[in-house]
This record gives sequence, C-alpha cells and structure tokens, in this order.
Amino acid sequence: MLVQVTHLSRYDYSSEVILGMHKFYLIPQHRPYFRIEHQKFTIFPEPDGQNYRQDLAGNWYKLAWFSVPTDSLEVTGEWIFKLHPFNPFGFIIDQNFEEMGWNNPFFQFSYEERTAFLIPFLSDKSENQFSDFLQHIKKKSNGLVDFLVNLTQDIYLNWKHEVRHEQNIWDADFTFSEKSGSCRDLSLMEMEMLRDLGLATRFVSGYAFNPDLDEGHELHAWMEVFLPGAGWIGLDPSLGLFTDHRYIPLACHPDPSRTLPVQGTFGGFSDSDLKTFVDMKLLNKGKQ
Repeated sequence: MLVQVTHLSRYDYSSEVILGMHKFYLIPQHRPYFRIEHQKFTIFPEPDGQNYRQDLAGNWYKLAWFSVPTDSLEVTGEWIFKLHPFNPFGFIIDQNFEEMGWNNPFFQFSYEERTAFLIPFLSDKSENQFSDFLQHIKKKSNGLVDFLVNLTQDIYLNWKHEVRHEQNIWDADFTFSEKSGSCRDLSLMEMEMLRDLGLATRFVSGYAFNPDLDEGHELHAWMEVFLPGAGWIGLDPSLGLFTDHRYIPLACHPDPSRTLPVQGTFGGFSDSDLKTFVDMKLLNKGKQ
C-alpha cells in the first residue's frame, strides 16, 4: 500500500517577530511495517541553521534557529509511505506479569524491574479515580488483552469524538465526566485509566490513514501501553482499535505536551494564528 501525506503548518503573526529556537516533531519515527519512498521538508523563512536531533524519549526531530524578522512561519512536509500489513495482536504477554495483576484483589499490575526509567510512564496520583469503571470492564473480560480491547471499544462507543482546534488537552477526569473529547483528550484519559492499574503508558502523535472515515485523513493522537513480553502496544480510543500498519507515529512521550508538532518561541509583541492542513491519499492499494 502506497500512501502520500502532505502536512502544512502556518503561523501568522500580527506584527514582525524574531523566531527563537524551534523543534519540529514532524519526522516519522521508524517502524518495521513502513518504508519512506519519498520525503521533502521545507521551512519558511529559511533558517540560519537546521539539523536532525534526538530527544531523551528517542524521538527524532528537526532543530532550527533564525535571526531575520518575519510575520509568518510555514513548515511543509511531504512523504510517500509504503505500508506493509502488521498484525497488532501478534504478541504474547509475560504470563506471570498478567496473572499477578489480573488476580490481584486491587487489580494492580507491577513490573518486575520497576526502574527509574519507568517512573515518567506511571501514575503519580495516590487515588485511583477510575476504579469502579475499570472493575466494570474487567468483569466482562477474559484476561488482560480482552480487557484492553473492551476498554478501548467502550470509550469509542460511549464517548463522543469531537474535533477541537485548540492545542490544549483536557484533564482526564474532565473528559471522563463530559463523555466527549478529541482524539488527544480520549487518549490521555485511557492513559490515565491504565496508569491507575499500574501500567506504563505513553502518548503518541502522528498520522492515521483510514479511507473509510470522513475525517480520517488528519493529524491524529493515540496511546501505547507497555506489556512485558509484548513491548509497546498501540490503542486508539477514538476508533476503538489496536493500532496497525496504518498508524505512522511522529512522536511518543509520557507527557503529551512533548509531542506537539511545532515547539518554539518568538520575541516581540504580537498575536499568533495557527492554520494546519493535512492530506492523505492512497496511491496504490497493493496486495492485502
């Protein structure tokens, strides 16, 4: 399957500004189920310098710096991806990890090696605010994988998915009470739910190609949970799915704010207005 992606982000300023250092998290992160056949990345105004860098979470991004005053900033990425079928259920969980958590009277999972590396991916809250809801999902599930399927499906079926153009993310408890949210709101809510169970989670931003949806060709957000024996497993509560080869990540991080596509500052007295356009086209369906 060949898919073409065009992504334009444009900031317009009410008066001229000096752009500070900028990080562009618009570099597709490697996954074995896709290959980049073509790519083009442009920044206007032309930066004084730019380079590819990698952050602490392992994400590659483009770093750029500027010195010329400007009233706009425009970033365009163009790619052609060759996607290969990927089975999101092709894994086996460590049996001891699953059984100890599933049979725990408080429904709590614990990693054998709770190293300092895991801390950012786990909950820092003392109370489990989603306990009753999660116990309800557990009662109709047979094991951890079935639980994750049912939880992701329940959010998809019972929370209204909406498109919000603001860049903020709602708190998980607010999304839970509102019974609605954007893809990033729902993803953070499911992250916090699973963290209540002692599971490590991280937020993912990227592209999700689904030609059957009216609003399927857009910048998207989902989440991943770490399961010993299986690694990071992607869940998309906006569509009720485990993520497959049609999901192309741009950034993964335990803190959703660290996955924003454009991160930077400017100097001057000005308002800014952001416009974003993402288009995804199927060029060749190929063999299924």
